[in-house]
Amino acid sequence: MALLGERAVVLGASMAGMLAARVAAERYRTVTVVDRDMPPEQPMNRRGVPQAYHGHVLQAGGVAVLDELFPGILDEMVANGAPTWGDGDLSRVIIEYGGHRFLPSGFLSDPVTAYVPSRPFLDWHVMKRLSALPNVTVLGGYDVVDVTSSTDCRRVTGVVVARRDDTEAAVLGADLVIDASGRGSRAPIFLEDLGYDRPREDELVINLAYTSQWLRIPPGAIRQHMVALFPKPGDATTVALLNHENDTWLMTVGVMAGEEPARDYADMLVLARRRAPRHILDVLEAAEPVGKVAHYRTPSSRWRRYDEMLRRPDGFIVAGDAVCSFNPIYGQGMSVAALEALALRHCLRKGDTDLPQRFFRAAAKTVRVAWRNAVSADLSLPEIAGERSLGLRINNTFADMVLTAVESDPVVTSQFFRVLGMLDSPARLMRPSILARVARANLTRPQSIPAPEPALAG
Repeated sequence: MALLGERAVVLGASMAGMLAARVAAERYRTVTVVDRDMPPEQPMNRRGVPQAYHGHVLQAGGVAVLDELFPGILDEMVANGAPTWGDGDLSRVIIEYGGHRFLPSGFLSDPVTAYVPSRPFLDWHVMKRLSALPNVTVLGGYDVVDVTSSTDCRRVTGVVVARRDDTEAAVLGADLVIDASGRGSRAPIFLEDLGYDRPREDELVINLAYTSQWLRIPPGAIRQHMVALFPKPGDATTVALLNHENDTWLMTVGVMAGEEPARDYADMLVLARRRAPRHILDVLEAAEPVGKVAHYRTPSSRWRRYDEMLRRPDGFIVAGDAVCSFNPIYGQGMSVAALEALALRHCLRKGDTDLPQRFFRAAAKTVRVAWRNAVSADLSLPEIAGERSLGLRINNTFADMVLTAVESDPVVTSQFFRVLGMLDSPARLMRPSILARVARANLTRPQSIPAPEPALAG
């Protein structure tokens, strides 16, 4: 492949940063990833990725990209203990979305294999494969202080970095700088200092608070490998239980709209009793907590509209949560980052002329779909304040009809899984064959599968 430059520098060893670095390594002689944390020698939580302490799902769309960029990594994770779900057996998952419980039995008509590693386990495997590339260096223990530019500020030419334990700074020259430093990205400040406008921001305040706890659960105590109970009108809580590598379990509960978050495992059980089936509650109440609870807050979903900027410097792009950070309960972030990496790869194959403009516009196509899905789901909850346009109300009415069909129709359920997993566009739910099934389910109005009676708190 033809090289586009001597060096690319990636800010942040986030999932977005690592996948962007993998793509950049195809077109630049060297790639340097600058991160606050030292690369771990084994799977572990990193201070720079605080959300890794909580439940994560790599959607099917992200899985496909990961396998393309790092061939064999999925088999490697499975060999090291990561569980999978590939037969489409619905009895192995409990999912409730918008107050609708998915079919409790039967099989998906078009299943795809789901991989369920914990976030530290996944990150470590990706980091190991990335670090093995001969032209990639991970520079751990450094902060990014600033960017450098040409005298006319039309091009970013590198970054200023400083060791976290030292005051001395150094300049890393670069033909391309990729900011994947997360929600706290300083890219808007860098652009303003260079004489550009900051990007406009779309934002929806959700006031999400997470609490997570690792658990020791006896093998075979739960048939399901995943429990995911999403917020519903009147109860904006999330309860998730995930079976991760080597039969470890992670429980995450979340509250929105400013509700008081769980402080400890006892509080987590109080929230779980509002939503979880009795047999899951029995296991949770007997489970042994391992380690300390972890907490995380997300005030809002935010999309920085770099794609709309009229002026931007060459040699500088932004990816991942640094562009758009979604409500994390919907599990879109890593898969969006993966699809952005594919967009970057496609753009680089056409050279670096007008690269920022082409990349931001291409990436926005993926971000826009995920943003609409997340914001529409959040605004279906009366507890979340925000403008509900006519288009959004129509969209949410149709979504509720689809979810009604998901309670009883395995074909609609299979298609919904593919949309949820970012393999298919939401437009696939509008196909005549799917619409006919949705209409039939709503016209006949079958009795919804009853949710279990909640246990009494206390």
